[in-house]
Amino acid sequence: MGRIYDATWGRAFSAAYDRGFKSTEEAGLKEMRRELLAQARGRVLELGAGTGLNLEHYPKTIESLTMVEPDPHMTRQLREKLAPLGDGGEISVVEAPGEDLPFPDGSFDTVAVTLVLCTVPDQAATLAEIKRVLAPGGQLLFLEHVRAHSPDLAKWQDRLESPWRFLADGCRCNRDTVAAIGATGFQLDDVEEGSLPKMPPIIRPLSRGRATLAG
Repeated sequence: MGRIYDATWGRAFSAAYDRGFKSTEEAGLKEMRRELLAQARGRVLELGAGTGLNLEHYPKTIESLTMVEPDPHMTRQLREKLAPLGDGGEISVVEAPGEDLPFPDGSFDTVAVTLVLCTVPDQAATLAEIKRVLAPGGQLLFLEHVRAHSPDLAKWQDRLESPWRFLADGCRCNRDTVAAIGATGFQLDDVEEGSLPKMPPIIRPLSRGRATLAG
């Protein structure tokens, strides 16, 4: 019964995803994506590509774009969105989990994650995989809602983590993602704190920036 419910809820969640984020995108998230992804270069991997909300923001100068998404319902929407672009070979879609990326070491120059590291089941394993597939000198571009600096709000994030994860298809609202990136061995550059507009308070605290690997 649980698997049937999960599949049904996952289908409904993915179908409503773009519509649910519309007001947030228009209130500033779209511009945040654009500014972040303008830094993408070389061979780019987007992890947790979802329905493809980042597609329009990548520079035309990148060498290639590989979009990884583990959810089959999201993947289907992503492929439908890409279909009008034809098969030029520069953009590919791979259905795989972040904890087990099917790529050789050092395959990418840029990895991008936007509102993804809150949802992966094993954040530490996913970050280790990101580090593995990045080439020396590679960069991780991230835009993630994170654990609040405010102790009061952080307590509410802890209290509501379980029901929110149930409602939001696996999203953990209380993860200290920036600290986890640093603990994986990345050098954090230009991290900015902000707020996710038009969202519940427990997922408003936002961090975005760039992390690099030693060349």
